Amino acid sequence: MGSDLRKVPLGRTGLRVSQMVFGGAPIGGLYELVGEQTAAEALEAAWAAGIRAFDTAPHYGVGLSERRIGAFLAGRPRAEFVLSTKVGRRLVAAAGDVQGADGFYGTPQLARVRDYSRDGVLAALEDSLSRLRTDRIDIALIHDPDDHAEQALEGAYAALDQLRTEKVIRAVGVGMNQAGLLQWFVERADLDCVLVAGRYSLLDASAAAGLLPACQQRGVAVLAAGIFNSGILADPRPGATYDYAPAPDGLLERAQRIRAVCARHGVPIGAAALHFVLRHPAVTAVVAGARNAAEVTEDVRWLTAAVPEGLFAELAEEGLIPDASVR
Repeated sequence: MGSDLRKVPLGRTGLRVSQMVFGGAPIGGLYELVGEQTAAEALEAAWAAGIRAFDTAPHYGVGLSERRIGAFLAGRPRAEFVLSTKVGRRLVAAAGDVQGADGFYGTPQLARVRDYSRDGVLAALEDSLSRLRTDRIDIALIHDPDDHAEQALEGAYAALDQLRTEKVIRAVGVGMNQAGLLQWFVERADLDCVLVAGRYSLLDASAAAGLLPACQQRGVAVLAAGIFNSGILADPRPGATYDYAPAPDGLLERAQRIRAVCARHGVPIGAAALHFVLRHPAVTAVVAGARNAAEVTEDVRWLTAAVPEGLFAELAEEGLIPDASVR
């Protein structure tokens, strides 16, 4: 496909990201071990398709994802890609078996320690720079501060804000699996972007109620992750997962009904899921995780597929998505 995947401005930062961002959790061994060659092939497929933005975190395989992305990008012109990583978890030596910890396999012998303090954030970023083999991070996101909101605002955000002022990083944001606390941060901090996982999708549009309007009002870019709700919206078969757990029967039935409407329009449900998210004016780009080259290729094919507006109108008429989501 070449490097013609559309790039879009990331809010007011001056950064431009490809409309699809490579999500680095799967190549960190999420759910199953991923070999070095398989991870490298996934990244190569992303680059060949024109993806020029990469999102990772120390949490993803306790540094494994960062190391793999850093090794892949090493030697490529630094101005050609945007690199996002996260703070809030420091990595320390681990005692005992770490396989399967937090759902990651094939990882180094390390453990995660929550730390949203100023010093913890600065130390974590230094470690990330080393693993990523780069001299700068473009986007720094405060990662999952669900039970640490005040400390994250006073410590992590203050530290990142200073680094942004000093032009050490280009953009500051927060990344979470919930919309409510993200909105809380948007209203209290000068954020450039948020990464919201799973809360704006064909099955859960809850972020549209408060978070997305708040971002639009304040000029905060939205990176939408978890758009397949951990698998069910890519393939709603019996046994599919929703938010990292077996999908409840009601949600599985709804996803299958959505797939049936998509089929009438000749559209794969995965393509509908991607295009639904990108139709919202607050959403800048989608973050799509992939563990191998085939998954990357499929995601890009869905992104570039033609999806008729009539599909979303019919989904609304069937009561499968809110009327407000149809523009």
